[in-house]
Amino acid sequence: MRRRLIQSTLAVVLVVIAVFGVSLVLVETRTISDSARERVESEAVRLASIVDSRLLVEDKVTAEIISDQVTGDRYAVIRIPGKPPIEVGTKPDGDVISATAPGEEGETVTVQEPRSSVTREVGRTLLIIGLVALLAVIAAVLLAIRQASRLASPLTDLAETAERLGSGDPRPRHRRYGVPELDRVADVLDRSAERIARMLTAERRLAADASHQLRTPLTALSMRLEEITLTDDPDTVKEEATIALAQVERLTDVVERLLTNSRDPRTGSAVTFDLDEVIQQQLAEWRPAYRSAGRAIVTSGKRQLRAVGTPGAVAQVLAALIENSLMHGGGTVALRTRVTGNQVVVEVTDEGSGVPAELGARIFERAISGHNSTGIGLAVARDLAEADGGRLEMLQASPAVFGLFLSRTPPQKSPDDEYRRTVR
Repeated sequence: MRRRLIQSTLAVVLVVIAVFGVSLVLVETRTISDSARERVESEAVRLASIVDSRLLVEDKVTAEIISDQVTGDRYAVIRIPGKPPIEVGTKPDGDVISATAPGEEGETVTVQEPRSSVTREVGRTLLIIGLVALLAVIAAVLLAIRQASRLASPLTDLAETAERLGSGDPRPRHRRYGVPELDRVADVLDRSAERIARMLTAERRLAADASHQLRTPLTALSMRLEEITLTDDPDTVKEEATIALAQVERLTDVVERLLTNSRDPRTGSAVTFDLDEVIQQQLAEWRPAYRSAGRAIVTSGKRQLRAVGTPGAVAQVLAALIENSLMHGGGTVALRTRVTGNQVVVEVTDEGSGVPAELGARIFERAISGHNSTGIGLAVARDLAEADGGRLEMLQASPAVFGLFLSRTPPQKSPDDEYRRTVR
């Protein structure tokens, strides 16, 4: 590209020089020739007036007197009637410029100048024009190199940015070059980089969430399958298989919820469900783990409560809180249900030291953990709760008390929500 820009600029300059230079040379040559002829004619008229004045006063005209009046390398011939011609200077050879002027006393004065003087002057003029043209070409080449660098460097930079995007580095560079067209391309690449970064972040977040949320259910499922392989009792096999199938369904629901939240966290599938059933199911799943750790998990509070939400999502939120108490808490873990206003609250508490003071409200941020864990569980749990119109809060830091707030009545769907669902 740089070579093409330099070549095109140089071609334009050479065309301009050829058009205007040739015209200037022709004009200057004609001007110099006309000027030389006018000088010779003026010289002849001047010498004729000198001869007239001499003839009127002294009637004596000699070559010595006239020679002082002839300038340069000119040659002059004075012809006076009745007298021999008077020659001044050396007669030039070759082509000459000649002019003759008559005098008042009948004499004639002829002045000649060699055309070589005109040729020399034309040559000097052509040399000056050539030097100016050469300077113009050099300036044009330098300007073309600078302009080519100004245009080629941004294009190279944009190509590197596009290559970085293709190689998986979506960081926008936010560089601008002062050229509107190139700046527009840079804007598009930066916006594309931001979109790709968001997509990659969402994919990585989905992978991390799936790894965290599926770890415990898969462990429980594998334990059920081990129980099946170790027993010969058909009733036990049937019971364990039934529980395993229920866990598989919950795993499927977990995956669907994660995929739904990764596309649009606002999209929920809330229904009215029996909260006691979800809590009892979680107690049944987690009691073996707590028993192995020498701890207990109990439930208390109001019974026969119905809440609005996605049962699978609520189960995952409770599972995250129960697992968090198992890993980071101590003593007995209690799930207590209560009603406040138009909401059902499930409180999960333990007898441990609680949440460190330096964490505070940041406990729900991703990658925030006080015990070298992933820091994902509570963040995912809050997202799942908010997807169906609920909320998850830390009610007390020491001992830790987390509250899951669920509505008792289905939320009103806004026209925008209906529109989004229709579009999907």
